[in-house]
Amino acid sequence: VQLQASGGGLVQAGGSLRLSCAASGLTFSSYVMGWFRQAPGKERELVAAITRYPFNTYYADSVKGRFTISRDNAKNTVYLQMNSLKPEDTAVYYCAADRDYIQTDHRKYDYWGQGTQVTVSS
Repeated sequence: VQLQASGGGLVQAGGSLRLSCAASGLTFSSYVMGWFRQAPGKERELVAAITRYPFNTYYADSVKGRFTISRDNAKNTVYLQMNSLKPEDTAVYYCAADRDYIQTDHRKYDYWGQGTQVTVSS
């Protein structure tokens, strides 16, 4: 199984980025997909997640109204559209797959991507 995250970068506060995570080696449509982030010295936290069909979503309070998670099962890809970025969004972002349901505990997820750095300057 491989999860390949991309799309990170450096952006000014108020800007936007779209992260992508391409999956292979698993039945993508059967998995819950999540985006986590980890800033230096902090715990890894769930930012957003999306279920199998009917594609229910979860968002951390800190990103509600600014981030949107979506998935394209035909392309085995999950996306995270990030708008109105803030310096506190700076972190390494990881995609993860879970075969059961949305969980906030990162230790419960089955597969992980390599992470992509997002840096928001003030």
